[in-house]
Amino acid sequence: MSRWQYFLRRVLLSIPVVIFGTTITFALIRLGPLDPVSAILGTQYTPGAAAQIRSNLGLDQPLWQQYFSFMWDLFTFNLGQSWVIASGTPAYELILVYAPRTIWLGFWSVLIALFVGIPLGFYAGLNPNTPSDYFASFGGIVWRAMPNFWLAIMLVTALSQTGQWTNGVFNWTTWIVDTNVVTPPALAFLNNPFQKFLADPSGWFNSFLKATKQIAPAALVLGSASMGNEMRIGRTAVLETINANYIETARAKGVPGRSLVWKHIFRNALIPLVPIITGEAFLLIGGSVFVETVFAINGLGWLFFNAAINGDLPLIGTLMYMFILLLVGTNILQDFLYTVIDPRVGYDG
Repeated sequence: MSRWQYFLRRVLLSIPVVIFGTTITFALIRLGPLDPVSAILGTQYTPGAAAQIRSNLGLDQPLWQQYFSFMWDLFTFNLGQSWVIASGTPAYELILVYAPRTIWLGFWSVLIALFVGIPLGFYAGLNPNTPSDYFASFGGIVWRAMPNFWLAIMLVTALSQTGQWTNGVFNWTTWIVDTNVVTPPALAFLNNPFQKFLADPSGWFNSFLKATKQIAPAALVLGSASMGNEMRIGRTAVLETINANYIETARAKGVPGRSLVWKHIFRNALIPLVPIITGEAFLLIGGSVFVETVFAINGLGWLFFNAAINGDLPLIGTLMYMFILLLVGTNILQDFLYTVIDPRVGYDG
């Protein structure tokens, strides 16, 4: 089996995974304790009104009929409308409003984890048992151990009071551009960005800086655990690769040090990092409910939390379906990266 046949097989195997995941989602939201009728009626709840609402929403139909209707709507991307959070608003419109904030948060969180954690881990692995190795390893353990909820609260408190602590010498809210510590990122510059950049390059760049600064504290919190984990695993992978027999053989053959590091050590050290990177990318891009709440990001994590506590079943189902597709997509990306990095993947024997 060639590696591309292997990759295609993995793509096909993802289809029953999506079906199983959406089935579990249906079971949880239909058989669970959520009561959207009570959330819709609130203090105006009466048995007659509740029966009418259930009939209008199709909740009085047989469960099997609800299941097939639910699955058909999701797989045809007929996502329906919100029942409670924004009654009558199509679910895809809510996703279009809230998703950019979570994507912007996840983008910078992933960059922090990738471009800080992995290089530091590789550097520590190439320089074992040195002060820089001890410093990087200790830093990775500390970042990995700090809970996101604690770090988020501490960071909000610290940044909010920087002007007082430094006697006005440095104030985070006025540094570079004026922003609040707790606020949704202003992402209007992403609408027709090329036109806006050509029309006003300075204004577009200032908007970019403002949105980046607004998301930076939350991205640091969300990416910190991944950064420490990738640093630790990267260091271990490099140490194991350096001590491999084929590296010793390459040294004996006179392969230059730079070529040895870039073509052999780094590439092979990336293999154990692939599932870590793709798995954590899903967690980061999927958003963190608590981090989005603390920093008032108001993204998909915040939307899902409010939909869950209010029993907005179509919105919960839609968001879960999106998260399932994202998870399956990251797994497919992981298999693709395996076939690119390691040519042996897909070959029997």
